[in-house]
Amino acid sequence: MIAIIDYKAGNLASVKKALDHLKVEAVVTDNPRLVNRADKTILPGVGHFATTAELSRSGLRDAVQESIAGGKPFLGICVGMQWMLAGSSEAPNVPGLGAIPATCERFQSNHLKVPHVGWNQIATVRDSRLLSGIESGSFVYYSHSYRAPVTAETIATTDYCGTYSAAVENNGLFGVQFHPEKSGLVGLRLLKNFCDL
Repeated sequence: MIAIIDYKAGNLASVKKALDHLKVEAVVTDNPRLVNRADKTILPGVGHFATTAELSRSGLRDAVQESIAGGKPFLGICVGMQWMLAGSSEAPNVPGLGAIPATCERFQSNHLKVPHVGWNQIATVRDSRLLSGIESGSFVYYSHSYRAPVTAETIATTDYCGTYSAAVENNGLFGVQFHPEKSGLVGLRLLKNFCDL
């Protein structure tokens, strides 16, 4: 069973619908005990990074850390991926998970619109389990104003106001800045890859 974390922000219904389409057992929950019992965890996120403070207040952060320590796969989506980092300049006083030692920063542009909304291509950086069967150059759907830098964990990048991490992977930790639940067949393939781990 996959736990989709409800921290009162995130595109929960669309992620659940995508997993239902894949015929994967999943539950939307804000219960830390259920997160601990799940085989895998997905953290969808949208909006302001400050909303992730709810993960600490509710005990979900501890549950996620225990799950990861137990070797269970974790997937962060959009702000959920940003939360995997040390933090974000959007809310400097709210700590991230710290699994990736980097900070998210706002796009800086004098000529491109921010937020970055719409379809854009990913360029794969290295082989990964999460992106298995997904071609470099595939289009995915974005909606964000902050982005993660390219790090050792980066498995794919996207160019918009410079190059940033589109997807990261480190052992059982996975993250995507784009929305797989809104990215058509490419997104469904990515979610299936995660579910099949």
